Amino acid sequence: MRKNGIIIAIDGPTASGKSTTAKRVAERLGFLHLNTGAMYRAFALLVRRRDHRGHDLERVHKLLEEADISFSPTGNIQLDGINVSRELQEPDIALLASELSTNPEVRAKLVEKQREIGKNGGVVLEGRDIGTVVFPDAELKIFLVADPAIRAERRQLEMEKLGTHIPLEELRQQLEERDKRDRERAISPLRKAADAIEVDTTNLTIDGQVERVLELAKQIMAVT
Repeated sequence: MRKNGIIIAIDGPTASGKSTTAKRVAERLGFLHLNTGAMYRAFALLVRRRDHRGHDLERVHKLLEEADISFSPTGNIQLDGINVSRELQEPDIALLASELSTNPEVRAKLVEKQREIGKNGGVVLEGRDIGTVVFPDAELKIFLVADPAIRAERRQLEMEKLGTHIPLEELRQQLEERDKRDRERAISPLRKAADAIEVDTTNLTIDGQVERVLELAKQIMAVT
């Protein structure tokens, strides 16, 4: 057993339910919630703020050394100590983050941060390579999937809550582009770990997703 408990790794494509499920599972267990995708988006926001599109690798690598990315005790992503969760929901930031995540130096630096934060356990991490790269020894690995049309609808609702309306078909195309890039990238591609448990969230409520993961977690904690 790790110092603070087990590590729960939740992977899957965009809008499959990772963030809400991971956050609620962490709250129920008293664990830290670590949204690794938010770390890439926070770095993308830093790059964008410097009027940079991410194509100048020398500047990107310099910003990596300057980046102060962390999480508050409540799990909110912080850039230079300021909560930037809301700003990270914009589609252009997500797309830039996906592009930057194919850079080996960017991934290496952020994976290093993720491992340092989660090494003692008692944490729920979500992303695309948690169970395969970041913590391949995680005690529980979940891979969430959902029908693309349902995922696009979920993303549209998220954006409308932020006051932004994007046509459903446009969102679906963005998700498909993101999925393709994540699956085909040479470094840490999106894939299900051999020992991960797949959970299809297409017809599940958030409560149903959370209860399923909690059930699996409690089974493991009962024998560790």
